[in-house]
Amino acid sequence: MTPIVPMTRRDFVAALALAGGAAALGVPRAVRAAGTAPEHEWDWLIGNWDVRHRRLKERLTGSGDWEDFGGKSALWLAMGGLGTIDDNLVELPAGVYRGLTIRTYDKASRAWSIWWLDGRNPARLDAPVTGRFDGDAGVFSGPDTLRGKPIVMRFRWLDIHSREPHWEQAFSPDGGKSWEVNWENFFTRTAEKATPVALLADRPHDFDFLVGRWKVRHRRLRKRLAGSGDWDSFDGTLVNWPVLGGHGNVGDNVMDFPAGAFRGIGLRAFDAASGDWLSWWFDGRAPTTLGPPLRGRFADGVGEFVGDDTHDGKPVRTRVRWSQITPTSARWEQASSADGGVTWEVNWVSEFTRT
Repeated sequence: MTPIVPMTRRDFVAALALAGGAAALGVPRAVRAAGTAPEHEWDWLIGNWDVRHRRLKERLTGSGDWEDFGGKSALWLAMGGLGTIDDNLVELPAGVYRGLTIRTYDKASRAWSIWWLDGRNPARLDAPVTGRFDGDAGVFSGPDTLRGKPIVMRFRWLDIHSREPHWEQAFSPDGGKSWEVNWENFFTRTAEKATPVALLADRPHDFDFLVGRWKVRHRRLRKRLAGSGDWDSFDGTLVNWPVLGGHGNVGDNVMDFPAGAFRGIGLRAFDAASGDWLSWWFDGRAPTTLGPPLRGRFADGVGEFVGDDTHDGKPVRTRVRWSQITPTSARWEQASSADGGVTWEVNWVSEFTRT
């Protein structure tokens, strides 16, 4: 996937209006096949797959020269079906690489957002394409750039309930008036239940401890950076899988807040160039919004990750620590700083026990 053009969503909507709106992209209106709840729209893709790729060598040049190669994919549901985790191995002629797709569903817009992380550039998540299903097809689109010029990118899933589901990628240089298909995938299922795609021998082992199923006891400060001493205690669960050949991992979290349970996806990816891990959080209560990642590494059995955040509209620093790691337990701690990291207030502690 090519780097994302710095175009705002408002700019993109305006471009669509000039091109005839969503109809120009082939995006279905908010119509769903009768009886298919959004929690089950990706059920057909659960499991392991062999993937037959067909890719145009040169895009938007009038080329008709295609190349064929193989790949593998594994998909798990997350967030009660309102999210998916899709790990990919792509056997490009120039060399194998890994990539990861995260999908989240927004009930307000009745649309899916699809993020892509390229294992060759793991410090960056591409901006999402968005869209929805209509019957046996799904269409998802968003702005992108190619050779420095703005384009629109479109994904389509076709024949999703057949023996060989079909994915295609297309680019439009004219706001959706015309399209060139440049990549096709044809999927053949190899297992009904997903298992991790083969791990790499050179993978980092920092997060090996987190793979598997956990029950979690949470303690959360009710009010942050307010001098409060009142805490809430509640339970939760985590299921965590290795992805990107072990250069990443993704967790499906359930948290039984006193006000009601909610779900989220934690994504961590290793950047070999810097030696750091990056950590993103997808919050099921705000599934279209993704904040900047935390960044850090392990030393002497403790992992520390720090990044920028906001609280009550003000900039803060957030720090996460993993510690007390054993084969059957671990401790996670989150703290905030309103003074650039000079002082810290711990606001969340989670105790993990393997199940």
